[in-house]
Amino acid sequence: MDKTDILQDEWITDEHGQTQPAALLESRLTARTAVIGVIGLGYVGLPLAMAVANAGFSAIGFDIDAEKIVALDRGRSYIDAVDNVTLQQRRTDGRFLGTSNFGKLADCDVIVICVPTPLSANREPNLSYVEATARQIAAHLRSGQLVLLESTTYPGTTENLLVPLLETSGLKNRVDFFTGFSPEREDPGNRNFHTASIPKVVAGSGADARRLAELFYGAVVERTVCVSTPDTAEAVKITENIFRAVNVALVNELKLVYDAMGIDIWEVIDAAATKPFGYMPFYPGPGLGGHCIPIDPFYLTWRAREFGIATRFIELAGEINVAMPTHVIAKLEAAIDLVHGKSLSKSRVLLIGIAYKKNVSDMRESPSLVLMEKLIQRGCDVEFHDPHVAEIPPTREHGSLTGYQSVSLNDVAKYDAVLIATDHDIVDYAGLAGAAQLIVDTRNAIAKRGLATAHLVKA
Repeated sequence: MDKTDILQDEWITDEHGQTQPAALLESRLTARTAVIGVIGLGYVGLPLAMAVANAGFSAIGFDIDAEKIVALDRGRSYIDAVDNVTLQQRRTDGRFLGTSNFGKLADCDVIVICVPTPLSANREPNLSYVEATARQIAAHLRSGQLVLLESTTYPGTTENLLVPLLETSGLKNRVDFFTGFSPEREDPGNRNFHTASIPKVVAGSGADARRLAELFYGAVVERTVCVSTPDTAEAVKITENIFRAVNVALVNELKLVYDAMGIDIWEVIDAAATKPFGYMPFYPGPGLGGHCIPIDPFYLTWRAREFGIATRFIELAGEINVAMPTHVIAKLEAAIDLVHGKSLSKSRVLLIGIAYKKNVSDMRESPSLVLMEKLIQRGCDVEFHDPHVAEIPPTREHGSLTGYQSVSLNDVAKYDAVLIATDHDIVDYAGLAGAAQLIVDTRNAIAKRGLATAHLVKA
């Protein structure tokens, strides 16, 4: 895609002969001749770029990871939600190009930011990726472009952080270029929904930006939900994730209470879920994983402090969820001592599942990494089995685990305990139940399949 080809349209002007950037971009979006840039080709960006290309636009995907670009050039997807066949088709028909050359941002009519928004060591927002990306865009920004942020963040980020950085280009928001926010709603491993079928919340900074953002996303997804401001859209995403985090924390706390009473939390939840109104089932686990749920609530608590508001309820939920790996290890330690009369430091443990949720290879913020690292620190001999993850790649917080490889289930009996942390469907649970000396199950994977085993502890 050559810049001269992209800019060959006749300029749309007003009665004074002045260029109207919004009208020009609107015409390109309507005709689907607009070029769409997606920055960050991870679990959000790559599926979005494919959805954009599938909708008939030309998409340029940007990433600083050279290995990703090499893989894409070879037609190989590293994201479960994007298959190799679709990727190769979009490359062949010229609808998708992956690159690390950010100079091509000037070729794009719409630029979508899909970069990570992690937490700092002090659990405060780390927007360094958004800031660095905004500066890259500003260096190539031109009149008539629409810049959209999809990275999950606190209310006010688009207007108070992104816009000022873009305006260092000398261009003015709402006059020369346009901005908006549309939160990503990807759910890795969900077979019922994909990027194009999930309703898209959309907001623009001003009326022109709102219209352009809705026009763009409306061409890519089945349904858009337009809200009044970027702040509102940012709050929508935070609310969705806090809702889940708080409810998971609730059942995690109930798990502790009912366990002390000798009551099975899983049986309680299954029975409660038969009520056809006023109840929604959430399930306990070894801790929260994924990029959103363990992180996003802390973005709002940090922002709320600027307004003098203490988010005690949300912070308590975070504390409960963060404490779950410690609880699981305590249950494991007690079970090994009871069954084998051993300490953790003299035990061998097989961890089932290193991904953060079942049936995916996504390891972002996986509680399994926390469990494995804590067990190793206790002197435990730990290995893992995961049919979706052959080897643990480098991670920001668990670099010491890099290179550990998934082992087979051929010799389960040699382990003092099997710890089920992620309940992938394709794991041979019947084989585990028959061979394991002890199973500590954080997902109810054994009982819900009606399997019998020598020693089973739910944690």
